[in-house]
Amino acid sequence: MKKLICLLSLSCFSTYLSAHVGLEQPKAVAGSYHKLTFKIGHGCEGTGTHMVKVSLPETAMGAKPMPKAGWKIDTAIAPLSKPYTSHGKTIEKDVREVTWSGGLLPDAFYDEFSIQVKLTDTPGKVYFKVTQLCEKGRWDWVEIPAEGQSAKGLKAPAPVLEVVAPDSEVPHH
Repeated sequence: MKKLICLLSLSCFSTYLSAHVGLEQPKAVAGSYHKLTFKIGHGCEGTGTHMVKVSLPETAMGAKPMPKAGWKIDTAIAPLSKPYTSHGKTIEKDVREVTWSGGLLPDAFYDEFSIQVKLTDTPGKVYFKVTQLCEKGRWDWVEIPAEGQSAKGLKAPAPVLEVVAPDSEVPHH
């Protein structure tokens, strides 16, 4: 009953809609190494999160996830459609998914899950699809707005990183 009342109230409803998975730093310089920090702000149906999976596009290279106490990390490596060079070596396979599992993030708390990557040299928007599994239910943060559409109208938007030209201003946190 409390949940229904909360959803019917305008203030609770707007908070519910804005509580999505986001990036701590939503802007980064093209060609740079960048720490992607995904903020998980709530669970599912009032229950805690026990698994977070981030899918990485090929524009995020050489992924190195940050360990979290109490969580296991798995990576999925797959062939690339276009190899790249790193430290004089041709890279034909790379990390495409990072999964943290085995821990528990209660619904009443938030946490962060981080991955270091080297970004594409090409400015533009880079989307990261995130799956969040909870004790009850799941969120698939995978919606990408169509050209010209705002992400504000999406129920479960994928986190987005704006990759900017090297001469652009990027705020530091």
